Amino acid sequence: MKESKQTYIPSPMDLSSVELPESLIELSEMIAKNVHEVWSKSRMDEGWTYGPERDDIHKKHPCLVPYEDLPEGEKEYDRNTALNTIKLVKHLGYKIEKGK
Repeated sequence: MKESKQTYIPSPMDLSSVELPESLIELSEMIAKNVHEVWSKSRMDEGWTYGPERDDIHKKHPCLVPYEDLPEGEKEYDRNTALNTIKLVKHLGYKIEKGK
């Protein structure tokens, strides 16, 4: 039986013990930027445009700007997504290596 929305309790994997080398932390910033680019393109494809305040009715969003122009808090959201994805990949036993 499917769990109802009212009883759903998120249970992400505990990745607190996964340590990343500096090279993967640098990679996470590139992934974070791309996460933002993918999100922005998806929104724009749905008709959203930049607006100084979020307005769901008129499809305006203040984060539809280049990654570099995002407030630090928004960048942190994307960085956390990227870091946790890399940590999960390592936790699952995969190796990430830069090509030559």
